[in-house]
Amino acid sequence: MKKTLLITGGAGFIGSHVVRLFVNKYPDYKIVNLDLLTYAGNLENLKDVENAPNYVFERADICDAAAMTALFTQYNFDGVIHLAAESHVDRSITDPNAFIETNVMGTANLLNAARTLWKGNYEGKRFYHVSTDEVYGSLGETGFFLETTPYDPQSPYSASKAASDHLVRAYGNTYHLPFVITNCSNNYGPNQFPEKLIPLFINNIVNNKPLPVYGDGKYTRDWLYVVDHARAIDMVYHDGKDGETYNIGGFNEWQNIELIKLMCEKMDEKLGRRPGTSAQLLTYVKDRPGHDRRYAIDASKINKELGWAPSVTFEEGLSQTIDWYLGNDEWLNHVTSGDYQNYYSSQYAHR
Repeated sequence: MKKTLLITGGAGFIGSHVVRLFVNKYPDYKIVNLDLLTYAGNLENLKDVENAPNYVFERADICDAAAMTALFTQYNFDGVIHLAAESHVDRSITDPNAFIETNVMGTANLLNAARTLWKGNYEGKRFYHVSTDEVYGSLGETGFFLETTPYDPQSPYSASKAASDHLVRAYGNTYHLPFVITNCSNNYGPNQFPEKLIPLFINNIVNNKPLPVYGDGKYTRDWLYVVDHARAIDMVYHDGKDGETYNIGGFNEWQNIELIKLMCEKMDEKLGRRPGTSAQLLTYVKDRPGHDRRYAIDASKINKELGWAPSVTFEEGLSQTIDWYLGNDEWLNHVTSGDYQNYYSSQYAHR
C-alpha cells in the first residue's frame, strides 16, 4: 500500500462518508477506521465498503492512551484524519465531562501517539484535525467567520473543540508536528443520527410526531452537504498547506424556522400529503441555555486556494437527503430502536 491512513470516528455520520470516499478513491491506500461505536457510531453506514481489501476496522477508544500507542505501532500510520468527537450541544450541557475527556484528552492521546511514532521524521506525514465553526462563538445579523476570527466558544461542546484546536496548533509549534485544521458548518445528509435537526424532523414528520422548535426559531445556521464536506477533507488532506486552517461552509444560511417550513413542504409533497399537513406539527419549546444566534462561514480561502465549492444547492441536497431517509427506513428503524448496535457483534464476532 502506498499510504496507511487512520480515520478516527469513521463509523459516525461525517466519518463514514470520508471513509467511503477514501476507500473507493484510493485503492492503494490502507484505510484504518477507528471507532468506539458509541451511540452515534454505526457500522451499518459502511456496509458497502466493509469487505474492501484496503479497509480495516478497529474498535478502540481514543481516550485510551496505551491503546492508541499500540495501534500506531501496529499500523505505522502515514497520516491521521481525526473526526472522532462528542458533537451534540444538548448532550454537552447535561454531561460536559464526556466532551472534555473525548475531545480534549482523546485528541492529546492521538497527538502523542503520532509524535512518538514519527519521531521528528515528518516527511509525508500529516495530522488533520476536523473541527467546527462553533469555536468562533455567535455572530450578529451581519459578518462571517474567517479563519482569523478570534475563538469565543459558548457551550461545553464548542469549548472542548476549541481546546483541541489549540492543542493541535501547540504541537505544531512546539514539536513541529505537520498539521492542518478545518472548521466546518452544520452538516446534513444520509446516515446522520436522528438526534440532529434534519433527520429528527424527517422521522418525526413520517410518524406524525411534534416538531420541537427552540425559542423563536430564528437561529441561523450555514448548512453543508456531508458529501461535499468529505470532498473538501480529501482536498485539504492532500493539497492543504501545513499549519493552515481552512473554513468549510455551504454558502447556505437558513433560519431554523424557514428550514423547517421548507422541510415540511417537501415532506408533504414526497409523502403525498395535503400541503400544510406537516407544518401543523410545529411546536415551540423552551430555548436551550447559551444558544448561539447565528453562524456563517466565509469559505473563500478553500475555494481560492484549493478550488473547492459545494456541488449542490441546499434545496437539492435537502431533497436528496429526504429521499435517502424515506428509501432507507430499515436503517432508520435500526437506529431509532437501537438494533444497529448489534451489527458489530453479528458482523465481526467471527473475525
